[in-house]
Amino acid sequence: MSDTTTINVELRKDVGKGASRRLRREGKVPGVIYGGHKDPVSLTLLHNDLLRATENEAFYASILEIRMDEKNTQKAVVRDLHRHPFKPIIMHIDFLRVSAQEVLKMLVPVHFIGEEESPAGKASGVVIQHLVTEVEIAALPKDLPEFVSIDLSEMDAGESVMLSEIQLPEGVEIPALALGEENDVQLANAIHIKEDQGTGAAAAADAEAALAEGELGEGAVVEDGEEGEEGEEPTETGDEESTEKGEGGE
Repeated sequence: MSDTTTINVELRKDVGKGASRRLRREGKVPGVIYGGHKDPVSLTLLHNDLLRATENEAFYASILEIRMDEKNTQKAVVRDLHRHPFKPIIMHIDFLRVSAQEVLKMLVPVHFIGEEESPAGKASGVVIQHLVTEVEIAALPKDLPEFVSIDLSEMDAGESVMLSEIQLPEGVEIPALALGEENDVQLANAIHIKEDQGTGAAAAADAEAALAEGELGEGAVVEDGEEGEEGEEPTETGDEESTEKGEGGE
């Protein structure tokens, strides 16, 4: 674990959607801290300070020090984080208190290393796929890692890395593996790819030839390559929220 990150907060008495909207207009974020056999406490955080903190990957998978004042600090982890659907705005945050004696289950990021040095990484016509971005681990707070690493330096074409092959730090377990072999999923694999089937221009030429031979119906349109449909412009809907970690909040 790295050094503990400190998050400064203020206690909040006004609750409800109206109060939360007022806070957001003032550049603040409503939040709550709960768990640890104590009552929930409503909090207020400065939005820009919180936004900067969330840019650090460790923020989501490490023990945080929630400082309410000089005499009142509590250790917690991020449990829920809600963002605006398309604006860079944090709408609400939930913290879960932690105890040194209680095992935590957390999603932590996966770092793939050694890919470029691997036989698969050097082979022509082979692609290494990363199939996950995070895994759930269980550990006491003192043993909680910020991430887990997967070494791909020995991976060859056609091989894969399974969940059970992660080299975990001491005191860390993966709960899914205790539920049966069917939960031992692939984390990465190295697959052969087919030879290039031609560019969009070549595909268009083939289509034109087919049209000349009568293989395409009358009125068919030949395009240079394929493109997906354009998505609609997002429509602002006030206080709609998107959830990064679960549901809840105000």
